[in-house]
Amino acid sequence: MLMEALLIGLWAGIAGVDQFNGLTHLHRPIVAGAVIGLILGDLQTGLIAGATLELVWAGMVPLAGAQPPNVVIGGVIGTAFAILVGESPETAVGIAVPFAVAAQAIITLLFTAYSPIMHKMDTYALKGNTRAIDKLNYLGPILLFIFFFIVSFLPIYFGAEKAADVVGLMPEWLINGLTVAGGIMPAVGFAMLMKIMFKWTYAPFFAIGFVAVAYLELPILAVAIIAVAIAAYDFFVSGGTPKAQTVNEGPADEEDYSDGI
Repeated sequence: MLMEALLIGLWAGIAGVDQFNGLTHLHRPIVAGAVIGLILGDLQTGLIAGATLELVWAGMVPLAGAQPPNVVIGGVIGTAFAILVGESPETAVGIAVPFAVAAQAIITLLFTAYSPIMHKMDTYALKGNTRAIDKLNYLGPILLFIFFFIVSFLPIYFGAEKAADVVGLMPEWLINGLTVAGGIMPAVGFAMLMKIMFKWTYAPFFAIGFVAVAYLELPILAVAIIAVAIAAYDFFVSGGTPKAQTVNEGPADEEDYSDGI
């Protein structure tokens, strides 16, 4: 278990740095779920749990001072506990969110404690000491890596078996409650995303997708293929083909004018 906890901690550290300093989206739960699943030897459960947690955080984006629960800790801890404890992905959501909320609170304190470094950088900038500025820039990602490693390593190494024992002692109504809450939260996260992206011009497509899943019982892959086809058609009709025609028709118009002259 030590090796698995170390690997999970390393991945959490890399994902934590990526969350604030990268553009690869390695920190997203759907990616973390697959990686954690590979580490713990259960890729299928990892993918399912990661996809479920991805829906929870789909609409949770940091806006100014409003910081959502930390997506890295939620994805890593939720997926790992779902596999180790043997509970459903929905129950994993109920386990992940409290860890994510606590981690984000600690990160806020960490950033607050780190804020005087900015004034130190201003001093170095006035002196033209770029090497010192570079060193301080590297300090931030290093601290983030250490924090995410520790926060992910400790619960997995020391808490997996205890968590399984605690879950076994929980009454059935509490487990069912966590499962129901976990099932609702992905819908809430997706609803938050829809609130940001939704336009009434897209409402018919939303209705088509609902009918395809609810009444025609098409699998998600089939609905996704239909959506890509509609998006591609709309792109070529309204954005792609007319522009190409306009460019090609330019010289022909000039020839018509020259012939008339």
